[in-house]
Amino acid sequence: MSREVFELVREMNHDDIETQLALQCAPVIVGLKTSNLLIVENGNMHKVKNILKGSVMSCYVLLASEKKTTILLYNKRKLDLFLSDGKVKELLEELGYGSTVLGDILPVFRARYEKYMYMSGGTVFPHEMGILLGYPVEDVKGFIINDGKNSLYTGYWKVYSNLAEKLQLFQKFEWAKETLVQLVSKGVSMEDIIHIYSEKQRYSSHLRMMQVTVQP
Repeated sequence: MSREVFELVREMNHDDIETQLALQCAPVIVGLKTSNLLIVENGNMHKVKNILKGSVMSCYVLLASEKKTTILLYNKRKLDLFLSDGKVKELLEELGYGSTVLGDILPVFRARYEKYMYMSGGTVFPHEMGILLGYPVEDVKGFIINDGKNSLYTGYWKVYSNLAEKLQLFQKFEWAKETLVQLVSKGVSMEDIIHIYSEKQRYSSHLRMMQVTVQP
């Protein structure tokens, strides 16, 4: 993060939901990532839903405590596509999932995550969280096999292969965060930001579909 943006972040209200979205979820908002976790005060849940209304993004509550709510913020089309990958399906089956349909996975994962968070000791961390966050399968597997150790690099997740490629991706994620922080600091509403990027993603998706259609 550049010095200029770092100073902007210091001056911003970190309790504001728009600031939280910019800091926690920039990669998924701009379309670089399938999903992100978002942790907000319970009273801000309705604001999140209002901001996302009409966009390409959805949200699913994973955990609600007395004060905080943990949300999975995701692009359904991209996450569905990711879950359809053969290697992803194989790993989910290994982790005990009988279905790789998002609507079937989320309730099961939420129950496992709640159990892990609320029960001390004896409960295995649900590694499928990495899949739901769109992490590369090779890195999720590497994390499981190495028990979270021996990674090549720790950034937005722990990297176990293709380091150069992941470093470039992390730089793009940082660019997304800096861009959104600057926009929010200048008074652009998060609702407008999400709408603009949603339209860009819809347009890009439409172009790809047209290209596939016209191929001989």
